[in-house]
Amino acid sequence: MDSVGTNRTPLRSVAPASATQRGALLHPHRRPALGNRLAATKLGIVSRCGGGLDFGKVQRLDAARSTAAKAQSGKAGRSAIKEMGHTSSDCEVMKYSSGKAFPLGVSQVEGGLNFAIFSQHASSVTLCLKLPERGTQDDVEIVEFALDRQKNKTGDIWHVSVEGLPASGVLYGYRINGPQGWQQGHRFDDSVILLDPYAKLVSGRKYFGVDEEKPSQLFGTYDFNSSPFDWGDDYRLPNLPEADLVIYEMNVRAFTADESSRLGPTVRGSYLGVIDKIPHLLELGVNAVELLPVFEFDELEFRRFPNPRDHMVNTWGYSTINFFAPMSRYASGGGGPVAASTELKQMVKALHNAGIEVILDVVYNHTNEADDANPYMTSFRGIDNKVYYMLDLDNNAQLLNFSGCGNTLNCNHPVVKELVLDSLRHWVEEYHIDGFRFDLASVLCRGSDGSPLDAPPLIKEIAKDSVLSRCKIIAEPWDCGGLYLVGRFPNWDRWAEWNGQYRDDIRRFIKGDPGMKGVFATRVSGSADLYQVNKRKPYHSVNFIIAHDGFTLCDLVSYNSKHNDANGEGGRDGCNDNYSWNCGIEGETNDLNVRRLRSKQMKNFHVALMTSQGTPMMLMGDEYGHTRYGNNNSYGHDTHINNFQWGQLEERKDGHFRFFSEMIRFRRNHPILRRDRFLSKNDVTWHEDCWENQESKFLAFTIHDHNSGGDIYLAFNAHEYFVDAVIPAPPHHKSWTRVVDTNLEPPNDIVPEGAPFTGSRYRIAPYSSILLKAKP
Repeated sequence: MDSVGTNRTPLRSVAPASATQRGALLHPHRRPALGNRLAATKLGIVSRCGGGLDFGKVQRLDAARSTAAKAQSGKAGRSAIKEMGHTSSDCEVMKYSSGKAFPLGVSQVEGGLNFAIFSQHASSVTLCLKLPERGTQDDVEIVEFALDRQKNKTGDIWHVSVEGLPASGVLYGYRINGPQGWQQGHRFDDSVILLDPYAKLVSGRKYFGVDEEKPSQLFGTYDFNSSPFDWGDDYRLPNLPEADLVIYEMNVRAFTADESSRLGPTVRGSYLGVIDKIPHLLELGVNAVELLPVFEFDELEFRRFPNPRDHMVNTWGYSTINFFAPMSRYASGGGGPVAASTELKQMVKALHNAGIEVILDVVYNHTNEADDANPYMTSFRGIDNKVYYMLDLDNNAQLLNFSGCGNTLNCNHPVVKELVLDSLRHWVEEYHIDGFRFDLASVLCRGSDGSPLDAPPLIKEIAKDSVLSRCKIIAEPWDCGGLYLVGRFPNWDRWAEWNGQYRDDIRRFIKGDPGMKGVFATRVSGSADLYQVNKRKPYHSVNFIIAHDGFTLCDLVSYNSKHNDANGEGGRDGCNDNYSWNCGIEGETNDLNVRRLRSKQMKNFHVALMTSQGTPMMLMGDEYGHTRYGNNNSYGHDTHINNFQWGQLEERKDGHFRFFSEMIRFRRNHPILRRDRFLSKNDVTWHEDCWENQESKFLAFTIHDHNSGGDIYLAFNAHEYFVDAVIPAPPHHKSWTRVVDTNLEPPNDIVPEGAPFTGSRYRIAPYSSILLKAKP
């Protein structure tokens, strides 16, 4: 993942990057438009009047600051608190009382709504309510309740119960003040209305990437009016065994945002757009989607002030604002947060009904609030910076940065740990999510001072949690501080890992690097050197060659170097070690020989991925050969660079796409390619007697089927010349059939039923692979 302009996925291990290398965000301090702010009287009555307010009996709070804020905003909202006992025939009346500490967030209580928020170090907390029915969202009445430390605080939780509020449509936030000691780690600023970390819905801009909406203030909101979502009487969770998964990494917006999707403009790039394209996923053959972040994020964060990247839109979403709310601008037609919640559930339901599981890529390692130099305060920083973030208390309490994004969430602090667990449970219980891929998960293995922990409490509790017990949990086992844990991630026999070593070794062997034959054999047979520990299984290795960050598969065989000039960072962002090969010419070309070689290489990679023991994952668009024109860090392009090109898919349906889908189907139809135990000597025969030959780039092996004799023979030739391979005798009463030869033109490159093959030798072309299947 990389949301801020650098490819953070290491191809070996990662050394701490400089701010320049990371392309760290420079966030201006944001002051929202503020209205007059008036103090509330504890256990009072607040009047929402249709006419003018009687300010004669209203106590003002910090009038000078309120006036300054109003002058800054140009159009302040209206804020009023009425005194205890005031009544009016033309006013609705809101009463408020002490409330309760749990649950955090907004909840229904008898006669009203309860608001509760944690802040250990705050000295004052004020609840701010916006009532949109009184006007437009930018010019509405703001009601503020200053909470009493004695009556509205239990431990470190501030709370208040309010009667008379609508059951939906109200926007809310908090002003929080506290110690101003920067050196002690505090960053309080009560001029900013802060988002509740436990808000289940977030209201902000309505439309994705629309500049005119850029200054919108974020508020929490809620909906207690709508009926529970109807999952249906016949609805069932897929509950697929991990060994059977074929994961498709995809971006909700980019999947259908392009006009070539032929969806209506209100549906393109939305949750509902994904539903329309489920037939494509079924035709491809994948049975799990891994969605790039769908938690609320600010796609226009790069545009808040002039900078070299202010032309870009954060389309990947690795910049979380809130851990409970679905991305509201993925709703169709600018429908807002309530519609987003409903439509996300509709999408999950439709995918489940198609037998496809939903895994979320989740970002608990950092937030959108950036660094101390240019903070973007929206929530955690202003609520209790010292609790929510890792700090260097020996260096002016500066934020530690193991995420490459300016801050690092203090995940193993008890309060933050519970926030993460509550968030995960919410997505499972409310949205029926099947699993999670944890971005830069090594961050979750660090203590409050950043030091690595042998038994990180959060990682253990995720593995042991009863609600999460049915979920797939996948770690990206590294971070930007060099904590590289591939094969060593604390796992409790539950955690799977993105296997970065698999990616590197497969790339290097297929492109023809010397000395890679032995490690290639280790990777395709399940990476037992990394995962055969305790009760771990081959499927705990999530095998991938391509992911969202880095080259696409097409670019991996088309570019020797990254071409990231469009990102505005002078080419400094993105990884330099891609283990790619352009097949003779850099970039786009009409040379037919080069294009044919590239096509073969893409097929070779796919054959290796789909025949490896472990869990395969492929990237959206690789099924038709999507190109980003050499950009290996395309996080900020809401264009054809990232968007799925449905027209290209149709053009390549009978060739490239057919090969990819048939290869996936072959894997799913052959259990010996997806065992739930590591291979023994009886399960595989390596047709190799010179493992030490560093110049050998040819490997052949047979995977044995002890049940039916349906053995599978595989051979990979990464040499520049033909190899005359000796084919072993097939099992008794069987004969070999040719299923794959990547050197052949479609449709002969893959024949699912198998083409007859006789003889004891096979002449395997340069940069080609073959697959033979034993049949009666």
